[in-house]
Amino acid sequence: MAIAMNDKVLIEAFGSTEGRLRLAKQAVLVLVGIAALAIFAKIKVPMYPVPITMGTFALLTIGAAYGPRLGMATIIGYMLVGALGFDVFAGSSAEASGLTYMMGGTGGYLVGYILATLALGMAARAGWDRSVGKMALAMLIGNALIYIPGLIWLGQLYGWDQPILAWGLTPFLIGDALKLALAAVLVPGLWKLIGNARG
Repeated sequence: MAIAMNDKVLIEAFGSTEGRLRLAKQAVLVLVGIAALAIFAKIKVPMYPVPITMGTFALLTIGAAYGPRLGMATIIGYMLVGALGFDVFAGSSAEASGLTYMMGGTGGYLVGYILATLALGMAARAGWDRSVGKMALAMLIGNALIYIPGLIWLGQLYGWDQPILAWGLTPFLIGDALKLALAAVLVPGLWKLIGNARG
């Protein structure tokens, strides 16, 4: 059974929807999205056993708010900025950045970022972003799409005899569950605010 993919996404609920103004709005949104991803990647909330980084929260929220096409343009732009050596990733630094950093242990997760952005955009286009339950499911799928290539990459890079799950999955589950819940409430809540403002 096909899923209809013709619903508006959040950013289409305001501003111009055609012509040059629409293109200008989209260009600004891509730049704002890249900046938001870079800023949120560096935000760390103290948590046991590892701090919560807010990069995936920004990524999944932007994917849902922007839709598949604009979301993909934003995440690819973010990756290109990172590949050029700018310190935009959670674990990058002045000493470890660019393609060298991207091809290290984090490489698979970055591939997952692209897959998750596309999935969240498609879910939003199908109207899942209007419901907390469906949005939570979309976020869960998005998180899985980040972890699967990330863990496969770690296994291939360091060997499957290493504690791959202990390195790349289990320490992050609590933090990701909190981020998932926050994003699942935020986007439908924004839709409700827009509806109330226009009602």
